[in-house]
Amino acid sequence: MKTLTTLIKPLLAVLGLSLAMVLGAGRLSAEDAPKAPVASHGDSHGEAKAAHGGGDHSHAGAAPSFARVFGHRYLTAYMFCLSLCMGSLFLIFIHHLFDASWSVPVRRVAEQLASLLFPWMAVLLIPILVLQKDIYPWLTIDPATDHALDVKKVLFNQKGFNVLLPALVLSWGLIAHTFRRWSLAQDKDGAAIWTRKSRVLAAGGIFYFALSLTLGCFYLMKSLQHQFFSTMYGVYYFAGSVWTTLVTVWVIVIWLKDKGTLAQVVHRRQIQDIGVWFFAFTVFYAYIHFSQYFLIWNAAIPEETFWYVRREHGAWKWVGFTILFGHFFVPFLTLLNQDVKLNKTIMLPMAAWAWLMHYVDMTFNVMPVCFPEGPEFSLLDPVLWFGMAGFLGFMFLKNFGSAAPYPLRDPRLKEAVTHHEIPAAGAVQSHH
Repeated sequence: MKTLTTLIKPLLAVLGLSLAMVLGAGRLSAEDAPKAPVASHGDSHGEAKAAHGGGDHSHAGAAPSFARVFGHRYLTAYMFCLSLCMGSLFLIFIHHLFDASWSVPVRRVAEQLASLLFPWMAVLLIPILVLQKDIYPWLTIDPATDHALDVKKVLFNQKGFNVLLPALVLSWGLIAHTFRRWSLAQDKDGAAIWTRKSRVLAAGGIFYFALSLTLGCFYLMKSLQHQFFSTMYGVYYFAGSVWTTLVTVWVIVIWLKDKGTLAQVVHRRQIQDIGVWFFAFTVFYAYIHFSQYFLIWNAAIPEETFWYVRREHGAWKWVGFTILFGHFFVPFLTLLNQDVKLNKTIMLPMAAWAWLMHYVDMTFNVMPVCFPEGPEFSLLDPVLWFGMAGFLGFMFLKNFGSAAPYPLRDPRLKEAVTHHEIPAAGAVQSHH
């Protein structure tokens, strides 16, 4: 009965979200959105005068320039790739915080993925900084004319954006490389001090991770419509990031196991545990997205509702339904069976589906600012997405072979290899 209740709760939550979205057209009407004149780029780079509560200064009334469209498409691909790096960094934090043993053989995969934060994600941030005024309308608005920007100007100002945003990416890269450097040092001497130092860094760093990731996605994505208020936006991006990362790690681990690189240390249980995590974050993401939508729908405050009003207009409504069913129902129902998490025939297409759904999710967050009537896809979308992801994948493969594929002398390695096999039918698992 407890298991049945556990399965029913998320289903009821998402069914509630479906109903809310259907009814939302009446509740989140265009009348709820903040009213303000919409300026074009030709008027002092889009400066607009707004009433209390701001307005949607996303330049919806102007035909978007190539630089603006390119910047938003580039940002969509960047946020997708940043998700994989930050999700990997979170997996390292969790491994050390809980002194886990099962994840030791696959930890080096997460370490290498997280290490892409520096220098590569920092380098890939440069076009966003260069095109910042084409991407972020609030950079061209006088806070004195916009109350929503005025109350947020402590963070939403050009100096803060140009200093804090690169600093955040560099700090994430520093943390990732520190974990990796200590892990490689332990390969040489086997000293337990490296494990203890990693635990201390994880204990303090997890708080910085939470705060900095929230600030980073506020700057990069939420500030596209700076009037929007949501206390759950950072958790929403985090949930989708870890979800996508887990299935990516699953694919990489399977590939390395099949080619023999991890064959001696990765067993059925590790693979299944990654699949279980992927299943868990499928539910967690749906819960967070539902909670954000429901609270905004229920309160009906203009400074919050206009964000969803924009995304329930035109073809974007159907993109929202695609995320609802494709990001939750498809993986949830597919992964209910435990054996599926070990089945490459099902999991590999599921991984491709998850990558597509996460990219659609990033598009849903970024592109309505440019195209209010619905998505307008072009060749730039796959070129930027696959180009950026392919480049990072190439750098991952190039650097992954520069060290041992798993922590050779981690104190928990033996336990991970010998105590995480799934016992045969009727057998009693030994703990001696």
